[in-house]
Amino acid sequence: MLLIKVLSKLRIKYLLQAISSRYLQTKTSNISDVAENPLYPPIVDISFVAKWRRKHDLWHEQVKQVPTVEEKCLKLNMPRYWGFKCLMINEGSVYYNELPQAQYITRTYISQESSLPVYYDNLISTEKLNNLIENLKELIEQGVAFELAGRNRTLEQKSKTYEDSRKVDDLIGTVVSKQVNRLMSSVLAQDYPHLLDVQMDYDPRIEAAWFFGGINTTNEVKISLKKNHCKEALNEPIDRKFQYLGTPILQLRHHYPLNELIPVTECENPQFQVPEVKFDPRTYGKSLKRRHITSLPGFWPGDSCEFGYISYHKRGYLLGRSKEFNDEVDALKTHAIFSNYGWLLSQASHLGFSTFNDITYPLVNQMIITNGQYWSFSAYQLNTILFNQSHADKNPKRNICWITDPIKLYEKIENNKLVGFNDEVIRNLIKFYINVPHERVGINMKPYLGVEEQKVADIKDDDKRIWLEKRYKHLMSSRPRHRRMPELFLWQRIYKHMFKTRPMDKKRTHYDYGINPFIRRLDNHCPDYIPKALRPDDERKVKFAKTYYPK
Repeated sequence: MLLIKVLSKLRIKYLLQAISSRYLQTKTSNISDVAENPLYPPIVDISFVAKWRRKHDLWHEQVKQVPTVEEKCLKLNMPRYWGFKCLMINEGSVYYNELPQAQYITRTYISQESSLPVYYDNLISTEKLNNLIENLKELIEQGVAFELAGRNRTLEQKSKTYEDSRKVDDLIGTVVSKQVNRLMSSVLAQDYPHLLDVQMDYDPRIEAAWFFGGINTTNEVKISLKKNHCKEALNEPIDRKFQYLGTPILQLRHHYPLNELIPVTECENPQFQVPEVKFDPRTYGKSLKRRHITSLPGFWPGDSCEFGYISYHKRGYLLGRSKEFNDEVDALKTHAIFSNYGWLLSQASHLGFSTFNDITYPLVNQMIITNGQYWSFSAYQLNTILFNQSHADKNPKRNICWITDPIKLYEKIENNKLVGFNDEVIRNLIKFYINVPHERVGINMKPYLGVEEQKVADIKDDDKRIWLEKRYKHLMSSRPRHRRMPELFLWQRIYKHMFKTRPMDKKRTHYDYGINPFIRRLDNHCPDYIPKALRPDDERKVKFAKTYYPK
């Protein structure tokens, strides 16, 4: 019996050797397998920081390649189903000593001269300017006096608006701005026909979002990196997300952009110094809110008038500031920076640019801040929007802002007439309205958008167009999800995770399983179910509708 086993093992052994010797032999050939110029894959850094950078660079390039405006917005929000933690910037909420950080996070240089740029001095001759002032002076004086003293405000006085001095100030500024804009547009349109093509928006919704990488890393992020054995990334710039929300009194838009106020080459002048303030913005009073990042310049993609011209803004928030601050001028400068940058950035997003893909030409806006009596005029030239990661400190370009000190339109009102009327306000208004936008010949205004499809409305596939339009509008609405956002209650954090005093409790939440629910992607959800009665005959087994998220 033992001999049979030994012989059988020997047969198997020699049989395997025979098979291997027969089938593993290769035929010799004179052809060489070695190429003359071999190509090897690139040698890349495999450290955590290098992988993290390559991952973000890939995301930025994917955003750049997306063909339509709406799909770019979806692609920017793709990493987070529940949204990003955004530092909120609301128009009319200016905190104490916020101006240096406002300049830093928007990379804006403020002109030291309290006047408009020299560009406006060459728009019109002095003689013609004086003639226009004489033609407009009486009309504006009567129009402002009517809004302030001659109008019956019985219904407004019955409401709660007059209980708050700030609301009263904003109300007066609103009615005066609309009246002045009506008079300026109607009178000057005879000699300047570009005003006939201007489109006006009343109380528009302005939203803009950007990533900024120059702020110090928070302690929470440092603790997380150490816990996950990523100490080498402690000194890496972490992007902070900023979300601006504003509502001007009115805004004017045109088919063509305004001319640049200074050459783009001058924006890299080292004399235009921007202060570096790397403190956490929450130290100034800003709050964090988890939401999707949105960019909306007051109109939807595809509008023919997609370039800003003039915007009017309120200043009633100054009445709520402590007089001990004595920083009215700085507050107005901060307001001008955020409002100008926010509107121009949202316009750039509708032109195909993003916080990861810099603009290729400058954008200009003209801004007015008023309460009817005090008027501040500002001009802003947007030269760059690239501040993410290390670009915040390495980007040599600066955005430029010019703003005047508050100018008093009148001293007081007597017998329904304005006393001490100031012509300087009309002078600056005329300079703004006669600034003619021009078409930029030889420049691709939308280099990062598709040729045939630049907006969702251009997509020929009905299902894809309807699906993307619905998703984009829902994202822009900032409405909550159909389910409540995951939350870790304080008692759970203390008793279950910090001190682990309840080991017998059943695991029910993401946190009990060590899962972070906020890293869920935007496309990580169950698609819409298709009932059997609505399924096509050739696709009876397809239970879920197709999704069209950008790749």
